[in-house]
Amino acid sequence: MNTDPLENNPLIDSYTLDVPGGGAGRLAIGWLSLAVGSLVVGGLFTILIVLSRTPGIQEVFPWVDFFHTALVVHVDLTVLVWFLSFAGLLWSLNSRDDCVPCGWAALILAVAGAAILSLSPFLGAGGPFMNNYVPVLQDPIFFIGLGIFGLGFTLLVLRGLLFSVPVGRVISGSGALRFGLYTGLLVALLSILALLASYFGMPEGTEGSHYYELLFWGGGHTLQITHTQVMLVVWLWLAAVCGTAPSLSPRVTLLLFALGALPALVTLYIYFAFDVGSPFHLLGFTLQMQYGGGLAALPLALVLLPIFLKGPKTATDQQRAERSALQFSIILFGVGGIIGFMISGSNVTVPAHYHGSIVAVTLAYMGITYHLLPRLGFREPVGRMVRFQPIIYGLGQLFHVLGLAWSGGYGVQRKTAGAAQGLESIEKIAGMGLMGLGGLIAIIGGILYLVIVFKCMWPEKR
Repeated sequence: MNTDPLENNPLIDSYTLDVPGGGAGRLAIGWLSLAVGSLVVGGLFTILIVLSRTPGIQEVFPWVDFFHTALVVHVDLTVLVWFLSFAGLLWSLNSRDDCVPCGWAALILAVAGAAILSLSPFLGAGGPFMNNYVPVLQDPIFFIGLGIFGLGFTLLVLRGLLFSVPVGRVISGSGALRFGLYTGLLVALLSILALLASYFGMPEGTEGSHYYELLFWGGGHTLQITHTQVMLVVWLWLAAVCGTAPSLSPRVTLLLFALGALPALVTLYIYFAFDVGSPFHLLGFTLQMQYGGGLAALPLALVLLPIFLKGPKTATDQQRAERSALQFSIILFGVGGIIGFMISGSNVTVPAHYHGSIVAVTLAYMGITYHLLPRLGFREPVGRMVRFQPIIYGLGQLFHVLGLAWSGGYGVQRKTAGAAQGLESIEKIAGMGLMGLGGLIAIIGGILYLVIVFKCMWPEKR
C-alpha cells in the first residue's frame, strides 16, 4: 500500500474514496484489465485510421472500406468498451461485497462481448454503418458480441444500483463522490431503457444506417451524461490526491452532481411526448446535450481553476501526472463544448466536438489510474515517462481537435478518407495536417500510458 503524506490532510481526504480489497478490489482489477485491453486493440486500429487521413500519407491507404470497418471497431472499443469498463472499475470500488458472483458474471459477459467485437472483422464481418454512438458492422458475429457486452453492462448497472456503498447520513466529500457515482448508475439505467424504447418504438420500414442511428440516438445521448458524471467524480478525486483540493462544501458538490444528472429527465419526456425518429425526438436530444451537458461541469471547472495557478511545492511523479491529466481534461472538455456551438452541417467539426469531450473523460481516467494502481496492489508509477505522458497525450489530442475544427470550417466532410476528403485548398490541407500530427502525438501518449500501466501491473521477478 502506497503511503502519501498528502493523504493525511483531512481537507484532501474529504474528496477521495477508499480502495477496498476483497471481492470489490478483485472485480475492480478485472474491469481495469478489460478497459486497458480495449485500448490496446482499439489503438491498433487508430494508427491506420489516422494515417489514412493524413495528407501525403493517405494515398498509401486506398482501402476505404477497411477505413470504415476499422473506424467502427476503433470507436466501439476506445469509447464504448473503454468508458463503460472504467466506469465498472469505479462502480465496483464503490460496491459492497454483496452478490459478488453477479459482479463476476457481468465482467465475464463484458470480456466475452468485447473479444467477439474485436475479432469480428477478421471473421468476415463487414458492411460498416457509421451511425452515431455505436457504429455497427452488418454481421451476426458483430451483433452477438455487442449484445453479450450489453448484457454484461446491464448486469453491472443493476448490481451497482442495489449494492453501492451508502452516501451516509453526514454528507462528507467522499459521500458526495459516492452520490456522483450513483447518479451515473441511475442515468446509465435510463440509457438502457431508452435503447429498449427506441427498439420497440422504431417506425415501420426503417432500415440500414438510419435504423441504427435511431436505435442508439436517445440512449447514446443519455449515456453521455453518465460519462460526464463519472468524469466529474474523478476530477474532484484527482484534485485531492495531487495536492490541490478545492475548498468546496460537500453539500454544494452533491447539489452540483444532482444538477448534472437533471438533464437526463429530459429523456423520459422526449420518449413520452414524441414518436421515435420524429423531428422533435431528434432535436430534443440534441438540445439536451447542447444545453445540459455542462450544467455541473462548468461551475466545477471554475472551482478547480487554481490547479492551473498553483500546486504543492513538492510532488511525486505520480502527483504531477495526476495534475497534468486533470488540467488537460478540463481544457479539452471546455474546447469540445465550445466547438459544439460552432457545428454547422455534417463536417469534421462534429468529431472535433465529441473528440474534445470524450478525450477529456479519457484523460481523467488516465490520471486516476496512476492513483489506483498502487492501491490495487500494483507498483507505483514513477519516472519521467509518467510525468510527461498526460502532457504528450493532452497536447496531441488538442492539436487533433483544433485541426478538425479548422478543417470543418472549410467544409471537409466527416467519415471520409483519401481523395474523398476533397483536400483541394491549402487551408484544408493545413487543417487536416495539424489533425494528423496531433493524432500521431496522441498515439505516442496513449502508447506511453499503456506501457506505464503494464509495467506497474506486470508481476515482479522473484
